[in-house]
Amino acid sequence: MAPVISSLNPNHGPAAGGTAVTINGSGFTGVTSVKFGTVPVASFMLVSGSQITTTAPAGTGSVAVTVTSPLGTSNGVTYTYSAGPVITGLNPASGPTSGGNTVTISGSGFTGATTVEFGTASAVFTVVGDTQITATAPAGTGSVPVSVTTSAGTSNSVTYTYVNVAAPVITGLSPNQGPTSGGNTVTISGTGLAGAISVLFGAHAATITADTGTQITVTAPAGAAQSVNVTVTTGAGTSNPLPYFYVAAPAITGLSPNQGPTSGGNTVTIFGSGLALTGTVHFGSAAASGITVNSDSQITATAPPNVGTVLVTATTPGGTSTVGLGSAYYTYVAPPVINSLNPAQGSASGGDDVLIRGSNLTYADAVFFGTAPASFAAVSDTMVVATSPPGAAGPATVTVHSPGGTSNGAAFQYQP
Repeated sequence: MAPVISSLNPNHGPAAGGTAVTINGSGFTGVTSVKFGTVPVASFMLVSGSQITTTAPAGTGSVAVTVTSPLGTSNGVTYTYSAGPVITGLNPASGPTSGGNTVTISGSGFTGATTVEFGTASAVFTVVGDTQITATAPAGTGSVPVSVTTSAGTSNSVTYTYVNVAAPVITGLSPNQGPTSGGNTVTISGTGLAGAISVLFGAHAATITADTGTQITVTAPAGAAQSVNVTVTTGAGTSNPLPYFYVAAPAITGLSPNQGPTSGGNTVTIFGSGLALTGTVHFGSAAASGITVNSDSQITATAPPNVGTVLVTATTPGGTSTVGLGSAYYTYVAPPVINSLNPAQGSASGGDDVLIRGSNLTYADAVFFGTAPASFAAVSDTMVVATSPPGAAGPATVTVHSPGGTSNGAAFQYQP
């Protein structure tokens, strides 16, 4: 009966061959040849009638392994040749003699990598995929070959150069302050910043978004309202610290006045906390002008034109204000308008009730007969009842004033 192969151990190996393979089966007594595909092996050992050991020749792809005896040729069992790893590039291709920086190795056949070597030094590494490995460069000097080894063999080598690199130095932060919530972009200037491993704001790591030898941009982490040291660490060491200030968001608790004309232009005093670094003030979506910081709890601003009731906000490096205890709302008031007076005449001694009809009268805060103030009551947005003050016989102009301004004038006749 012809020999029968039941299994190969292992059933795969590198394309270069050289793997020791054990062939298990039956009827192996008297075997005269062993082939991998069409290639006969250089030698083999008949261990018993059920086992043969040999060395796989070079090959590619998947081939059938067969054994032949005087009784015939066995069935074929598949043996797979694996392509060895190939390195096509290193990024970066150089680094500090102290090591510790991350090197991305590009190529193919990296699946199942067992070792990554920088010269004779082994590196700690992670197989990202069949085409990429990230490795932490070990310490070294000069130029060394980098290679990757898998079960299919050892790759070609690509040169990595160790250079003497000075520890990083940071000279500036822009901005050097920001909100406690973090999330803002900070640019760090200095020297020796390339290949930054970490940027710390105090004990908290920032997210690095760009990195060159002289500049790093990061997204600041959250932090408590205080000053912290910012440091940059590269493979060459950790930089000097520079202070960064976390600023609490401002809060607005009150406005004086809290009403004004739709044309704007009036000065409003804003009360609250965290206002010392105010850069902008908005009435709704409209930016105010003439901002003056009086203290951390008070600023003044010139109201911009607008309409309706709007939220007033102040913005600092700590963010945009929230509504604190009190009210941060400001109401724009349209100028009052007088349409008629009833009656339109009265005694020079005063004391006559005069019904003033018009519009935008709700917020009336003064009524004048000429230059003389009158007592009054705003009944509705279209009606005010005033008591005429004494006046000289003859005509007088009646006006209504509100936070929205002064109305047009209406004629009133004082009679002797």
